[in-house]
Amino acid sequence: MKQSLHLQVSQHLTMTPQLQQAIKLLQLSTLDLQQEIQAALESNPLLELDEDGDGGPDEPVDPAVDDLDDPIRLLEQLQASGSEEPTPDNQAMDLETASDMPDDLPVDSAWEDVFESSASAGPAASGEDQDFETGGTRESLADRLLWQLNLTPMGDLDRGIAFAIIECLDSDGYLTTPLTDIRDAVLADEDMQALVAARPQEAGEEPLGLDEIEAVLHLVQSFDPPGVAARDLRECLLIQLRQLPAGTPWRTEALRLVGDHLDLLGQRDFALLGRRLGLREEQLGQVIRLIRSLNPRPGGSVAQEESGYVVPDVVVRRDGRRWRVELNPDATPKLRINAGYAAMAREASARRDAEYLRNHLQEARWLLKSLRSRNETLLKVASRIVEVQQGFLDQGPEAMKPLVLADIAESVGMHESTISRVTTEKYMLTPRGIFELKYFFSSHVGTAAGGECSSTAIRAIIKKLVAAENPRKPLSDNQIADLLVEQGINVARRTIAKYRESLNILSSSERKRLV
Repeated sequence: MKQSLHLQVSQHLTMTPQLQQAIKLLQLSTLDLQQEIQAALESNPLLELDEDGDGGPDEPVDPAVDDLDDPIRLLEQLQASGSEEPTPDNQAMDLETASDMPDDLPVDSAWEDVFESSASAGPAASGEDQDFETGGTRESLADRLLWQLNLTPMGDLDRGIAFAIIECLDSDGYLTTPLTDIRDAVLADEDMQALVAARPQEAGEEPLGLDEIEAVLHLVQSFDPPGVAARDLRECLLIQLRQLPAGTPWRTEALRLVGDHLDLLGQRDFALLGRRLGLREEQLGQVIRLIRSLNPRPGGSVAQEESGYVVPDVVVRRDGRRWRVELNPDATPKLRINAGYAAMAREASARRDAEYLRNHLQEARWLLKSLRSRNETLLKVASRIVEVQQGFLDQGPEAMKPLVLADIAESVGMHESTISRVTTEKYMLTPRGIFELKYFFSSHVGTAAGGECSSTAIRAIIKKLVAAENPRKPLSDNQIADLLVEQGINVARRTIAKYRESLNILSSSERKRLV
């Protein structure tokens, strides 16, 4: 076979650095996007905040921005061609994507090789530690206990033992370390050894007995919050009951129940429990109500985790008979190109200055274009979701319709992966609360009439049935399945159990109660 050379001209789409930036911005959450924008503002002198609201991602201030191709449209074309994700083979630079790009760029150049990257210019990328001042301080459980310890008069040795006990408490306020280990830790400290050796002691007596450790433990257990430093649930509840006023109704019976029959309460054997305590059903209900008023996790009331605040990307409100979908203007800072620096980029005479300003101007234009495309895509997808799920907005979760990514992708003319990026960590504020966009997507279950019912709606129905059940005779999974069949929804018992567990609803035997 004779070898020969052939020249072939073809067109193909590649993952350009600008398109990579657009994909990155598209899938960022609101908080991450704000950090990315802040890094760009710090590294690019041609970008500035538009405090007057005259320009921004939705209103490009430079005509050159509109000359650039839409990043999302390029992404859709790339996904349609079969190259959905960036790989080492498709990360080449497409010189025809932007008309203002330099003509002498190598084919395999990266964004960082052409422009100064916003992320690399920030302190986080350089490895430097950032020292941010917080607006307030959180009091931990140990801080509260140590503050009370400093106000309690006691000897230095007892104070050191108490300090060791407080250090061994977990986040719930329980002491999980054996007293022997605490004694060994105290005796291993040089200062504590000197205090123990200075005490008079008889021959054969232990340097530090467990009774002394336990005496200090009882002192720590008197601190606030009540029940702290308990070694198990029984001791935690007993400590709280003993700290109640002596005249508290049913306090004595509650002490007996917790001290001797807590296992029966856990098994919910109320008949045997009533016979053991000699109480009628109504009286036993009062005792159980008192026990349930106690806190089984005393440390949780102090050492609470920081609350996570969600900034919605989309706001949905009723406008007459219609639902109006708007982007949250506070979610993304408004940006614009500094007119003075843009003029300098066009008029700069020195080659080095002109190249520096032109590169940053091009980077700013692409950032504005990517932000505008992100907002337009997010608004388009959110509007379609609201259009499909109007029943949820009007009636609640029980009216949720089955919806998958392919349905939205087909209706808006985008790829499923683009819809997945848009709906990840993006939130919608509705009159019924704040929900992630992915919340509105769910699988379907067949109905008796041949239709479909959303799994989210089934979960809402199960939650409603459990909330309305008789606590003395809770509904079993089979009974819930039968009730759903009466409503025309065919769901197997194991599916009910799976949905119930996803809602953190206990089984029927564990939900049984007297009060």
